[in-house]
Amino acid sequence: MKPLFGQPLAVVNVGLASFADGLAAAGAPVARVQWSPPGGDPATATALARLLGDASVDAANRQALDAYLAAEPVLEGVGVARDVVPGLGERMLLHAGPPIDWARMGGAMRGAVIGACLLEGWAQDHDAARAMAERGEIRFDPCHHHAAVGPMAGIISPSMPVWMLRSGGKRAFSNLNEGLGKVLRYGANGPEVIAKLRWMGDTLGPALAKALAATGPVELKPLMGRALHMGDEMHNRNAASSALLFKRLVAGILRAGVPGADAAAVIDFLNGNDFFFLNVGMAACKAMLDAAHGVPGSTLVTAMARNGTDFGIRVSGAGERWFTGPAQVPDGLFFPGYGPADAGRDIGDSAITETAGIGGFAMAAAPAIVQFIGGTPQRALEATLTMRHVTLGANPAFTIPMLGFAGSPAGIDVRRVVDTGIAPIINTGMAHREAGVGQVGAGIVRPPMECFTQALAALARTLGERARARVMTTSEKPEEKPHA
Repeated sequence: MKPLFGQPLAVVNVGLASFADGLAAAGAPVARVQWSPPGGDPATATALARLLGDASVDAANRQALDAYLAAEPVLEGVGVARDVVPGLGERMLLHAGPPIDWARMGGAMRGAVIGACLLEGWAQDHDAARAMAERGEIRFDPCHHHAAVGPMAGIISPSMPVWMLRSGGKRAFSNLNEGLGKVLRYGANGPEVIAKLRWMGDTLGPALAKALAATGPVELKPLMGRALHMGDEMHNRNAASSALLFKRLVAGILRAGVPGADAAAVIDFLNGNDFFFLNVGMAACKAMLDAAHGVPGSTLVTAMARNGTDFGIRVSGAGERWFTGPAQVPDGLFFPGYGPADAGRDIGDSAITETAGIGGFAMAAAPAIVQFIGGTPQRALEATLTMRHVTLGANPAFTIPMLGFAGSPAGIDVRRVVDTGIAPIINTGMAHREAGVGQVGAGIVRPPMECFTQALAALARTLGERARARVMTTSEKPEEKPHA
């Protein structure tokens, strides 16, 4: 020990700077490490300690995670939104993310709303559609409130064709993917965008409905698991999953007797759209996570979504409440001619993929994704490994070859996010900040930590209220008198 004490003193100070000040004044070398309690304040630390130390929370999380893992989403068909999406009214538009009104919408969302008004025939031009929205003549509601999800702006209007999925007693819906280029989901709303949407309603939707009726339902978890082995992560890379679904649908289109010209146009469209599976995968993730929602005491995150202004999460044990913070601008690669000044804030329901353990959580399965969003294959691997620190387990249906076929990290835990300070990673597209332009790039984004600290505080309060209610119930029991 003597040689040890004879060495020069070196100090690492963690936290309070005043401890290091005295040592520094005495001439001792001090390395200062910035640290604060989880969440940055004592109340958050107290809430975290309460939830981490409660066995009932752990039991609730096991129940919620098991329900998510047991869910088996099946693609059943294609219908018209007004006929099949629960609660969708005639003058209503569903949108991505938590609730928002016209006044707070960003450019991409507003552009998509205007385009949907033109599609539905509610307005004849952009100015009239904008005026309708400003006067409050359109009701806006989140897709998530209607068992649905939509990428980017996420707009679902009454006449749109939608995918119909079922998992056990739960149903889920999503609109159809338009492909790349000028598309409504990125806020573009020119004549070519509206014309494509009308073709999708008149030709594509009915052809797909006939195809699925001819082939029968498609089990999605095996398809998604296979796509992960083929290089997809199923958020920004869907080439394999789209090809696998294409194989099933083409046989159905031909078997169902879709007219030749329509069949050729539909097959060409599907063959040229590597993002076609995205919306199906999102709805599958929605169905799996809805199975885990509503477990009292559970801290498992069941939705992450963005509306271009706010980022919101929902948690299994917190009912229908949203916990929100400001949406961020993604960091990534831009298309030629665009840069950071052109990007709007993060938008879309597509973070449901990360919530379910794929997308950014499965980037180790798709090293080529970095060519689209930036970074390196090593960073993609590190992203997946890091997400193990904030999740309750892994999904054995979604295995990753690069990790020895280990399951992708799954079951985001509010407690672990706050405790580690690691926010979930999301890879995403970027929309232009102005209405009507479209996509300008793709990159990486993370939720604001305040979403998770808000949820943590609410769950801790609920836990405390339940404990007090149990105590009061026990204390109010009449005293038993001994027999004479």
